Amino acid sequence: MTERDSAAAPLLVLKKITAILSAFSLARPELGLADIRASTGIPHSTVQRLVANMVQEGLLDRHGDRYRVGLKVAHWAAPATQGIDYLELITPVLRRLRDQLTETVCLFRASEGRRVCVAVAQTQHLLRRAVEVGSIMPLHVGSAGRVILAWSPEVAQEVYSAGLDAITDQTITSPDALRQAVAQTRADGYAITTGERVTSASGLSAPVFGPQAELFGALSVMGPTVRMPREVCESWVEPLLAAAEEATRLLGGRIPAAA
Repeated sequence: MTERDSAAAPLLVLKKITAILSAFSLARPELGLADIRASTGIPHSTVQRLVANMVQEGLLDRHGDRYRVGLKVAHWAAPATQGIDYLELITPVLRRLRDQLTETVCLFRASEGRRVCVAVAQTQHLLRRAVEVGSIMPLHVGSAGRVILAWSPEVAQEVYSAGLDAITDQTITSPDALRQAVAQTRADGYAITTGERVTSASGLSAPVFGPQAELFGALSVMGPTVRMPREVCESWVEPLLAAAEEATRLLGGRIPAAA
């Protein structure tokens, strides 16, 4: 084996491991070996060997003959967002909005075709939606995803083309329907959704912008629909928009001109 071949071999293994991890989704959180092989196209013997090694290292957890992404992977997500100055700037805004509305408030940013929670102020209610810093969610569901798509046309086009998995019976799975919902979000300046990712859960989100009027992230309020029916969400739009504008100012951002 040449020096070049030796250097390339580990990269090929990493590519296969990445493909295996990418086979899992919120719609399909548990997979068998046959499912992984079908999704990745990796030969059976290689899948068996890599999956066994990934279980041993904590990248995957085994439940009988099924596998899930290992909890160890989740532990790596939070450190990626630590030590960033903007979190110190924005977190007080999240906490004030949480105290005003009494529900969980999060900031989501787009990352590799997903949205990631980078800051959160948890509600004090016992009944709550479990969201932590580092939580990763699809972009085609929920109010935060709608906002990100509305102000990120290239990302939106990739999402429309990738296929829209149904997570609940309220999930939008038609690209045309999602385009219309995204266009409405852009026109309104905010989004309200119910039950798209979690049944009986609601969310409302508004954009936060950076210095070049680029989308920085989506500021979101979320909670159970029993406390956040549509009319309540609509009554919270003004406080949400005010908080999003404050966050934009703190970042030195500016709101883009109307299209």
